[in-house]
Amino acid sequence: MITPLDIENKKFSKRAINGYNTEEVDDFLDELTVDYEKIYKEATDSKQTIETLSSELARYKSMETTLQNTLVMAQTTAEDVKNVAKQQAEVIINEAQTSAKEELSKLDSEIKLKQKEIEDLQKQFDIYKAKMESLLISQLELLKDSLKDQK
Repeated sequence: MITPLDIENKKFSKRAINGYNTEEVDDFLDELTVDYEKIYKEATDSKQTIETLSSELARYKSMETTLQNTLVMAQTTAEDVKNVAKQQAEVIINEAQTSAKEELSKLDSEIKLKQKEIEDLQKQFDIYKAKMESLLISQLELLKDSLKDQK
């Protein structure tokens, strides 16, 4: 690419006859140099801006990718935690149900045992009552006999 300095330093060979007017050529080259220098500087600045923006865009794309990966990982982790919590809850519920069934079974056994004890005590009471009744009747008979003997 031709630089503004190349244009400024360009020399033309001069002809003695019918040659170019050197002042006009120099003035034109000066104008061309100024315009070309301005355009060259703008192009250079634009390239730098494009490079800067490209690097920033690449950085933002990298950040976006990282954020997307982080979001996916967070969602996956949240699902994993949710599933683990659900499994733990199921285990706890199952253990509680098993424990409750065992306690219920123990209580049923204790109730049956207590009912048998009550039945046994009721039988013993009935036997005791019958013995007492029999004793009282025999004592009453003895009293009657003793009263008859005294008369």
